Amino acid sequence: MGALSLLTQADAVGRMVALLLLAMSVASWVTLLWKAWALRGGAGGIARAVAAFWQSPDVGEGVARMAGADPRRHALPLAQALQTLPARTLPDTLQALGQPQAPLTRALRDALQAVLRRLQAGQILLATIGATAPFVGLLGTVWGIHGALVSIAGQAGGFTIDKVAGPVGEALIMTAFGLAVALPAVAAYNVFGRRIGHMEAELEGFAHDLLAVFAPEAPASLPPARPMPVTA
Repeated sequence: MGALSLLTQADAVGRMVALLLLAMSVASWVTLLWKAWALRGGAGGIARAVAAFWQSPDVGEGVARMAGADPRRHALPLAQALQTLPARTLPDTLQALGQPQAPLTRALRDALQAVLRRLQAGQILLATIGATAPFVGLLGTVWGIHGALVSIAGQAGGFTIDKVAGPVGEALIMTAFGLAVALPAVAAYNVFGRRIGHMEAELEGFAHDLLAVFAPEAPASLPPARPMPVTA
């Protein structure tokens, strides 16, 4: 009742704030459901795919088995990176320059970063909505209270609590809207962040194992990767 009255009687600014909160809520829930589907299986699925790879007789068979055990293609790109290496290491191109293990190191690093970019997609959107939605709702509340006070000041009969309580109470609904939008986004960001962290640890461990087995002369860890661009 109060929310409906607020939306129907609000001015242009109030309606704009309400529509913005609605859009943020829809975007948050769409991202939440999509990431819940994209991250299903989690670190356990990666571990099963990695186990299937190491139980294979060769790289080709390992990639084929991982394709069946890793439908979300989280660990599969790392194994496929092995198949992209040149058959010879003659430095006829810049790609082949450096130590013999350099092409594998670059291929694994690029594959790992591509997977991590995909896993992180949507996190910035959830964080932004969670951080800004309460302030958007507060803006709507402040604007609504201002309008209510201006309207009451122009009425005859003076300034009484019963004339203030109704309009101010309706304006406070905007703050409740903002919190209702922010809380699911913040919770999803934290839950997905923890899950992505576990998956990232599994993928990095697999990349290090591949480097140790197929390039035993390589450093103990992958070199620092290029800064990963943020995707909303």
